[in-house]
Amino acid sequence: MPIQSVNPYNNQVLKTFEEFSDEKVDQLIGQAFEAYQTWRKTSYAKRSELLRRVAQEMRSKRDDLARLVSLEMGKRFGEGKGELALSAKIVEYYAENGEKFLAPQKLQVKYGEAEVRYEPIGPLLGVMPWNFPYYQVVRFAAPNIMAGNSVLIKHASNVPQVSIAIEELFKAAGSPPGLYTNLLLKSSRVERVIDDDRIAGVSITGSVEAGRHVAKRAGEKLKKVVLELGGSDPFIILDDADIPKAVDYAVFSRMLNSGQQCTAAKRFIVEESVSDKFLSAFSEKLKALVPGDPLDEKTTLAPVSSEEQAQKLLSQIDLAVRSGAKVLMGGKRLQSAGAFVEPTILTNIEKNSTAYKEEFFGPVALYFQVKNDEEAIHLANDSPFGLGAAIFTQSPDRAKRIANEIESGMVFVNHPVLSSPELPFGGVKNSGFGRELSSLGITEFTNKKLVRLASVNDPL
Repeated sequence: MPIQSVNPYNNQVLKTFEEFSDEKVDQLIGQAFEAYQTWRKTSYAKRSELLRRVAQEMRSKRDDLARLVSLEMGKRFGEGKGELALSAKIVEYYAENGEKFLAPQKLQVKYGEAEVRYEPIGPLLGVMPWNFPYYQVVRFAAPNIMAGNSVLIKHASNVPQVSIAIEELFKAAGSPPGLYTNLLLKSSRVERVIDDDRIAGVSITGSVEAGRHVAKRAGEKLKKVVLELGGSDPFIILDDADIPKAVDYAVFSRMLNSGQQCTAAKRFIVEESVSDKFLSAFSEKLKALVPGDPLDEKTTLAPVSSEEQAQKLLSQIDLAVRSGAKVLMGGKRLQSAGAFVEPTILTNIEKNSTAYKEEFFGPVALYFQVKNDEEAIHLANDSPFGLGAAIFTQSPDRAKRIANEIESGMVFVNHPVLSSPELPFGGVKNSGFGRELSSLGITEFTNKKLVRLASVNDPL
């Protein structure tokens, strides 16, 4: 069956693409392997120069690229431009800092000399999601290309035009054939790529189920894996929080990209003395969102990425209600030809219900009221996920104490969880393992080689 590009605003098919044959995939993996043999010996200066040109291409074609992501997965045009700005920033960050991050690390030894060197390991496979289809790719590709690896991308099947456009950016920047390769494949054929002996490592951003599947397959082949598998991030509002600020950030964090982001605020945990005030203002701002065409600047509520995603969310809401949850607002799809789901707030969510443990990837907020800090901490940690968390309080000491108790890869205080090139990104528990971005991200797929130089007089 062909790969389809479908506009979620009206569910109209835009384009169809044939999957690559096994023979073509084999040829492209071979090309990536050959590119790696040369690229690993290429100077940092030339690697950096290529990445700078990629960033320039992104900026010069920003509007066209942003329009493409609006058409393929429903992202609002302004958000698409913001994603491209961040993506270009990430590419430049590694162009500027990669050589420094990969510099040999001197070790303190009693005799002679010793150092750890960071060396590339080979062609890497990135299995990428649709929700931030430019950003997710570059945060994997840019550091690994700077490190001397080549990359192959199996992008989400609902954004084929975006996946092709990214490869064209690298080609326009002068990338050698095989250094960056787009694979038009369905998920069912990823195993064959992982199994190829020329593939040295795999990174996936996606569901827990997909992550387990990829990790198991790569593990059988003893290949390095980085997993980013989403989350159900707590957004904790304490009794001394700046409520107007917390409300604004809550709406932003829950509704950015129509709620389809791994680090979105998903579980709102509010101390009871400020609960009514927060909930009233939060609800009003959600009700004021204006649904419409993602390409229209007046639109503040875009569709979710696909009809399939809309139906999944509605099924989750229905199951939550049948398990005892109450709908404070929303809970239905909008009357539209597109994949629109109303902004929704659920409360009275029982601990033994499915909704208590799962991720809602869309405009659905789970609302909890707690009596004190200890209840907030317990509820925040009572989740199979551990990606990010946000804490709102005007007491720095209180914030630090609670942050120390939160089980997640990232904690932000008085600010929603956001991504920036210099900040490491990743989680714990079912949110995955490994880190992307910052100095940590560029060394994940490197051989940390020890080189020990002994003098003739060193003892055994």
